[in-house]
Amino acid sequence: MKILLIEDEQAVAGFIKKGFESEGFLLDIAYDGQTGQMFFLKGSYDVIILDVNLPVMNGFELCKLFKQQNNQIPIIMLTAFDSIDNKTTGFEAGADDYLVKPFEFKELLLRVKALTRRNLNEDKRVLTIADLELNISAKSVSRAGKRIDLTAREYTLLEHLMINKGRVISRVDIAEKVWDLNFDTNTNVIDVYVNYLRKKIDKDFSPKLLHTVVGMGYVLRE
Repeated sequence: MKILLIEDEQAVAGFIKKGFESEGFLLDIAYDGQTGQMFFLKGSYDVIILDVNLPVMNGFELCKLFKQQNNQIPIIMLTAFDSIDNKTTGFEAGADDYLVKPFEFKELLLRVKALTRRNLNEDKRVLTIADLELNISAKSVSRAGKRIDLTAREYTLLEHLMINKGRVISRVDIAEKVWDLNFDTNTNVIDVYVNYLRKKIDKDFSPKLLHTVVGMGYVLRE
């Protein structure tokens, strides 16, 4: 399990890092908002612990940005600001929890475990690769926070590829699983729909995710 900690007080950050690493967690530290945003965009995290009063960009702004790009990632606001107004601002920005300094590490650990446990249950309904996200429950797709509208067939094709991300899926397998029909070697309908899908999820984004493996099929990978 990997945590992103964005905290400008080095002593506090060191204390938190030591505690989580002793519990078997991996943890990256950013000491300002801009660096925190860079870590978020380049890495993959199970939870974010976020201070409010940060250099360059404050925690409330960061929380909004993070939730716009990945609404599933749990965020704990960690701050000395304990007023109801500040807590309200934090929760309205998208925070999942709010812990006031000073705090006991054990309480922070318990809150992180509770949030990640809840998120594991919810994430079974969300498929992701890079910045592409497919929400099975909502039947919605987005990339880099931008909604992508798909037809029912395009959605089913993408869902099948995302469930099997990293694996080369043959045209026969796609025909059986997505079209539910016996494969007709004379039709190019699968290739046509793969091209439709590629234009929607890859054309205006980087890196390209949907790849053709000549003579074998298609694969969704970074």
